[in-house]
Amino acid sequence: MILSGRGVTAVLGPTNTGKTHYAIERMVAHGSGVIGLPLRLLAREVYTRLVEKVGPTHVALVTGEEKITPPNARFSVCTVEAMPRETKSAFVAIDEVQLAGDLERGHIFTDRILHLRGREETLLLGAGTMRPILERLLPGLTVIERPRLSQLFYAGQKKITRLPQRSAIVAFSADEVYAIAELIRRQRGGAAVVLGALSPRTRNAQVGLYQSGDVEYLVATDAIGMGLNLDVDHVAFAQDRKFDGYQFRNLNPGELGQIAGRAGRHLRDGTFGVTGQVQPFDDELVERIETHQFDPVKVLQWRSKALDFSSLRDLRASLDVAPVIQGLTRALPATDSQALDYLSRYPEVIDMATNPERVEKLWDACALPDYRRITPAQHADLISTIFSDLVRIGWVNEDFMAEQVQRADRTDGEIDTLSARIAQIRTWTYVSNRPGWLAHPTHWQEKTREIEDRLSDALHERLTKRFVDRRTSVLMKRLRENAMLEAEISVNGDVFVEGHHVGQLAGFRFTPIAGTEGPDAKAVQGAAQKALALEFEARAARLYACGNGDLALGSDGFVRWLGEPVAKLAAGDHIMHPRLILLSDEQLTGNARDHVAARLERFVNHHIATVLKPLDDLSRAEDLQGLAKGLAFQLVENLGLMFRRDVADEVKSLDQDARASMRRYGIRFGAYHIFMPLLLKPAPAELITLLWALKNDGLDKPGYGDLIPALAAGRTSVVTDPSFERSFYKLAGFRFLGKRAVRVDILERLADLIRPLLQWKPGSSARPDGAYDGRRFVTTTAMLSILGATPDDMEEILKGLGYRADAVSAEEAQAFLASQQPTSVAPVSDAAETTDSGDDADPAPQEQAGEMPVAPEVAAEATAGEPAVAEEPKPVLLWRPGGGRAENQRGGQCPQGERRAPNNAPRQGEGRRDNRDNRERGERTEQGGRPNRDGGSNRDGGRPNHRGDRQDGRPDRGRGDRPERGDRGKAPQPARFEAKPPRKEKPIDPDSPFAKLAALKEQMKK
Repeated sequence: MILSGRGVTAVLGPTNTGKTHYAIERMVAHGSGVIGLPLRLLAREVYTRLVEKVGPTHVALVTGEEKITPPNARFSVCTVEAMPRETKSAFVAIDEVQLAGDLERGHIFTDRILHLRGREETLLLGAGTMRPILERLLPGLTVIERPRLSQLFYAGQKKITRLPQRSAIVAFSADEVYAIAELIRRQRGGAAVVLGALSPRTRNAQVGLYQSGDVEYLVATDAIGMGLNLDVDHVAFAQDRKFDGYQFRNLNPGELGQIAGRAGRHLRDGTFGVTGQVQPFDDELVERIETHQFDPVKVLQWRSKALDFSSLRDLRASLDVAPVIQGLTRALPATDSQALDYLSRYPEVIDMATNPERVEKLWDACALPDYRRITPAQHADLISTIFSDLVRIGWVNEDFMAEQVQRADRTDGEIDTLSARIAQIRTWTYVSNRPGWLAHPTHWQEKTREIEDRLSDALHERLTKRFVDRRTSVLMKRLRENAMLEAEISVNGDVFVEGHHVGQLAGFRFTPIAGTEGPDAKAVQGAAQKALALEFEARAARLYACGNGDLALGSDGFVRWLGEPVAKLAAGDHIMHPRLILLSDEQLTGNARDHVAARLERFVNHHIATVLKPLDDLSRAEDLQGLAKGLAFQLVENLGLMFRRDVADEVKSLDQDARASMRRYGIRFGAYHIFMPLLLKPAPAELITLLWALKNDGLDKPGYGDLIPALAAGRTSVVTDPSFERSFYKLAGFRFLGKRAVRVDILERLADLIRPLLQWKPGSSARPDGAYDGRRFVTTTAMLSILGATPDDMEEILKGLGYRADAVSAEEAQAFLASQQPTSVAPVSDAAETTDSGDDADPAPQEQAGEMPVAPEVAAEATAGEPAVAEEPKPVLLWRPGGGRAENQRGGQCPQGERRAPNNAPRQGEGRRDNRDNRERGERTEQGGRPNRDGGSNRDGGRPNHRGDRQDGRPDRGRGDRPERGDRGKAPQPARFEAKPPRKEKPIDPDSPFAKLAALKEQMKK
């Protein structure tokens, strides 16, 4: 082998010396030329530059997977592997010749360096470390050393998130590259990625993403060290070890310098350093990289060019020939020779490779690159299939190829899936570009190229979506251009800066979206705040002028304007006047803030005054005096509902004028409660619950707001939940009675049903349904129905109201009823009999029976003198007013008909006086049934003694044993003592309709 360097020029130097640019200028100065580059990516770049200079019709691009060959092309841009073995071109250039020392690809570079020449000029471009070996191998070589155009400096160690913009982070595994890119996306907005495993089109797109400034960071393998022209200011090594195909090893100083040299462009200086877990470089290494002083390349990888295709054995032997020239070393088995070793042991291959032509065809098939990175045996199997088709039918079976191509023709999946499909299709792209391998090569070249491009675009999209925050990248680009950022706010509150969504404006509060951290955050916020300041002013003006229909107060205590929260309520000095807290950013200031606060306070006050009008009117009442005013104050403090037992003394002390004045404000004096029926509706109850919860820190207490739906549904009673805050039942208008809570107005109606049963005297009139002996009663269907309760629930409810039960056998009850004078049963209507047009009439809400209307406790009673016999006799509960317990304690009222203690019997004329007091209220008395204003359904409020005028709280014995008006002289009552003198009786107005009704009833009795 006689080698010569005559006509060969080696242009050597570090990175950023303009070597490739010089080669392009020299090539276009000749009539024809060929240039070989180490990467398909670089080949594409140089092809584009040449097309700009001489036009597309004069430039060809030839790689293993792509061919663009115009008929009149004068210049060819190739990968080194695709360069012709011989050429007649006037100019030949080989770039990155230092790769001749690479263990995997070095022998190809060495072959081109030693044997490929241009007719007029040959350029070898590479690092200065190649000078000694080139001068020894190619005597007569002309060497031109070019200095670096900019300086390179060591910047030390930095965290990945602290790296400056326009940095390239270098790692040597896909997992590490992806992990670093993900971290940068979260912290700094995004990064482009460059890997050897990516398709050239995807790598071009990622590099373009970085070059255009859409992202400020590039995460790459050592592929960027192969002459890629990038605007990199800083190179950071996140790893300094790599797998070279045979072992893991540390990068040598020359390799580190080649990669670090990508920092700086043209005359702009660059820096390099380490990041992540890499230890800082020592001073000696730093100096060598900064001064580009590296160990020279001592040997080049070589493999014999003179191959013997006589047989498989001869071919393998020729590949094992050692070089005879000093400075060359036999290359380790490459992918093609490894595949040949496997195939030479396949019987079917041995049987087919029987002549030099077939052996050469086999070696040609072994050149198929292993894009899929599979095992050598699997790769050999594919080559065996291709070789078999080439021998048997002359080309690759297109049905088989169509099946393989179809498998890869899918763009769904994530990064790894798409990368595997691209590797698969690149294999068939290579096959389609091999001369003589296919019957219809043009069709398959177009089809595989189309699929690869589509997959590459999809992979680029996935990489960008995963590792790039588009909003941040665009903003960074605008900031680098020192441009004013444009911000706008959509009608639904979305805030956009430069067309990218940066946050949401709700009311007067701006909430940035996640991921607004990073170097652009301040600028983005500044641009957004400028737009928000103007928007706040405009919104404040609109809110100030809006109608009440645009505002709403929710059960959560938030005031909303057009659905957006603008304020919340907090406890104030008075329960009816909560404090308003604006929900706004600091940009809402001055008059705008004052106007918003004033408008919202006006709305809240108006809302409370409207929804709770009875309560608001009562709190402002000026015509109430004395006890009435004090009772009204307590009622307002208790939000419209009090237990009558708690204010029994005050109620008894009220005269009729005071009661009448309070009734004008919608107050009802019930048997068990003092309440305002108009507040027993969902909207008032919800607002009352909210006001109480604000004052008592109850928004988070269990049961808050859970009873309002039951009230809205018209439920008369509900099953209680022991975990609920007990106060919520009262606030919603329910009385908590053990396992069941009953609406207070329904309890008053229950009192209306019980009253005539305890007023009835045996033999005096038809026995009402449920009456027993004038002192006791049994539950009826009407009672169970209005309560929505079962007999068991009814028992607990009555006990809670202060009644007690006597159990008798069904036979005894039937016998007793049968012994009574037979009369027709006249059921009492709780609507017709007990309701009048007085002020205390029931609000008559639309009611729904609670959960399960049930039959009365007594299955059957004697009617028309004939007792009904139950199928299964059960004890009958006879209910009577309790003896001073429950409702009767603490000065409360006694259930209707409860007898007073013998030493506390009502004095002569007391009942008469009470009746006169009550006539003006349209409610019935206990004795005469005259209208009496004070109770239940417009009788005496359904109070247990139907007046509650006892001061000692002891039970009234009821009317059952008291004489009628005409018989009072026949049965004198025992003397009675009270702590206060009796009230003066008022004269009866003879023209009163209630007086006429009482007179009519007296006449009927006679």
